[in-house]
Amino acid sequence: MPDQNRVAIAVAPNGGRRTKADHPALPISPDELAHVAAASLDAGAAMIHVHVRDRDGRHLLDAEAYRAAIAAIRTGVGDRLVLQITSEALGLYRPEQQMRVVLEVRPEAVSLALRELVPDQTHEAAFAAFLEQLRKEKVAPQIILYTPEEATYLATLKQRGHIPFDNLPVLYVLGRYTVGQKSSPADLLPFLAPGSPSFGHWMACAFGGQETACVTAAVLLGGHARVGFENNLFLPDGALAAGNQDLVAATRRTVEACGLPLASADSLRGQWGGA
Repeated sequence: MPDQNRVAIAVAPNGGRRTKADHPALPISPDELAHVAAASLDAGAAMIHVHVRDRDGRHLLDAEAYRAAIAAIRTGVGDRLVLQITSEALGLYRPEQQMRVVLEVRPEAVSLALRELVPDQTHEAAFAAFLEQLRKEKVAPQIILYTPEEATYLATLKQRGHIPFDNLPVLYVLGRYTVGQKSSPADLLPFLAPGSPSFGHWMACAFGGQETACVTAAVLLGGHARVGFENNLFLPDGALAAGNQDLVAATRRTVEACGLPLASADSLRGQWGGA
């Protein structure tokens, strides 16, 4: 089957908020991230989405910390996973700080929350210039979209010539602002409603115990899946997952049960190659 039709599973193993008090297997250190990367690769992941922390376990955007995590992961799995860092602010960083650390690290890939980097129209030009730098540095961006309105805004930016990518990957975040932050598969429908912008490559992530159901719905509708402890700790049957690899494996089982083949890291790179 052509690589474009293969389903990519990304693992988001830690996020910026949870700690080992939430789950003892939540990875914090570079070595722990490397261990989770290897286990998730074996379970079926094609990509890892990485957050780093400071000495007190708090969310951090820092080039040296990212380099240490990247080095550890690459030592463990080589290039068999797409390695994506986050630029998430968590209310701690300004857009210019977020963009600066990405350019200092020059990772293979980065996730960019549209609402953080373009909080209003005065930031549009800087965002466009930043994307152009990423294109020149061959850093693959993935734009995080929390609402259908943000998807429409991104499409508008493209129409204005602010997006120097023909195929800009996006991530739909399902249920971020629902009561109790519990996602359901129906949360995906507004993003895909008739007349909504379409993107060549999209993933979905979800919060809570229906994570696997949500990303399976996304896959069946032509998207890809991101799972992991960043957003959810529980298996489809309600049991606490022993590790991130269990969530990857659960998604793999449902994807393959639907007769859909998985993407490798190289397959995902090929899917993003037109970006």
